Amino acid sequence: MAQSEVIPSFQQQWDRVLNRLRAEVGEAAYRSWLKPLSLLNGDGSFVRMAVPTRFMRDWVAGNYQDRIQVLWLEEIGVPAQVEIVVQQPARPAPKPALVDAPGLGGVKERPAAVFEVKSTPPVANVTIDSPQLPEVQRITAPLDPRFTFDNFVVGKPNELAYAAARRVADADAVPFNPLFLYGGVGLGKTHLMHAIAHQIRTAHPEKKVIYLSAEKFMYQFVRALRTKDTMSFKEQFRSVDVLMIDDVQFIGGREATQEEFFHTFNALVDQNRQVVISADKSPSDLEGVEERMKSRLGWGLVADIHPTTYELRLGILESKAEQLDVVIPQKVIEFLAHKITSNIRELEGALNRIVAHATLVGRSISLETTQEVLHDLLRSNDRRVTIEEIQKKVAEHFNIRVSDMHSSRRARAVARPRQIAMYLSKHLTSRSLPEIGRKFGGRDHTTVMHAVKKVEELKSGDIEFSEDIELLSRMLEN
Repeated sequence: MAQSEVIPSFQQQWDRVLNRLRAEVGEAAYRSWLKPLSLLNGDGSFVRMAVPTRFMRDWVAGNYQDRIQVLWLEEIGVPAQVEIVVQQPARPAPKPALVDAPGLGGVKERPAAVFEVKSTPPVANVTIDSPQLPEVQRITAPLDPRFTFDNFVVGKPNELAYAAARRVADADAVPFNPLFLYGGVGLGKTHLMHAIAHQIRTAHPEKKVIYLSAEKFMYQFVRALRTKDTMSFKEQFRSVDVLMIDDVQFIGGREATQEEFFHTFNALVDQNRQVVISADKSPSDLEGVEERMKSRLGWGLVADIHPTTYELRLGILESKAEQLDVVIPQKVIEFLAHKITSNIRELEGALNRIVAHATLVGRSISLETTQEVLHDLLRSNDRRVTIEEIQKKVAEHFNIRVSDMHSSRRARAVARPRQIAMYLSKHLTSRSLPEIGRKFGGRDHTTVMHAVKKVEELKSGDIEFSEDIELLSRMLEN
């Protein structure tokens, strides 16, 4: 075999390895780091592949090369040396025309023999020669290339959050500090944070932008304590131009981490550096967070993202279908927008499932196949009551605060409504016992089991109590 050639069977082996990697690392990481890999040459004991930039080569080699070698061994049966090199094509090869595959309801595929080499740069739009890059790359989390402002569908529930995010991303001076985004799971908080980071890095590549989850911030801080290197930690986080912390609710109850975050936050605000934060609740409702921290988090602009409307879900589905280059019958889009109301993540996942089914099985996309493929998801969404709604309704009924549902208070006036809310969550939602426990202040699933059993016992022995539960149930279901 010539050193510059790739025999077809070798290419097929690489395709299988790549598909296994895709299943292991997830779609976001695959698109960012693995999809741009192109197979150059190799034989049974050696394989060379290329990426378009040195930055991407270093990342893939450091995070995926060992796993690639293991999968090659499993694929061909003998150990193979994997080499990753940088190769930027002088001119992109012309893409083959998309063809309509028969019987797939408008799903478009590329010819199976085509192996397309992507020359797209990595997800983070950073300057490769920047002296800040190694430090930033070590701390910051990868950005999803799909999460840009262009791909964000704006509607009434999220228009304030979107406008605020655009203002932060486009402004030369800090408009408000911090920008605090909050809302339920899968409504677009992380999308907007990634979009802000993408925009700033594109317009101002010299700026040092760090995006990471609150859990990773906590991990970095704990590691600094263990290695007695807190000064480096402080310098890293207090010298950035933009600090973005996702899911800040996870620092609740962790006093040392809160203390460090508090001082980091103050230092950045004093230097007029931008801070962007997201959480599942507003600052005032965060559990286990000190009052002074809640006050600081509410200093700037607090923008909430409400649950989606039918019109917004329609727009999201149409945009997603366009990105996938798939023709979806309008009645299918309307059906999905009506039925799947929980969050955007689940909505897009449903669309991905029916497209994958059409592609793999060879059946056209129709209302009938959609109902068949999504039967489990549709069944769970028929029960549209959320745990948050149950907590709010029960709290109103018993005249307690919603925050009492998550607190550690054991007074009977609080504990009994909390047990009732757990019972209703078990019977009116499809959530598992551990999931319900987490929604009630991180309680164990055995606590939920005890609450359900206790309420059932009270119902059987107290007619008035039983009628009270039935009333709450009807109010929540209607």
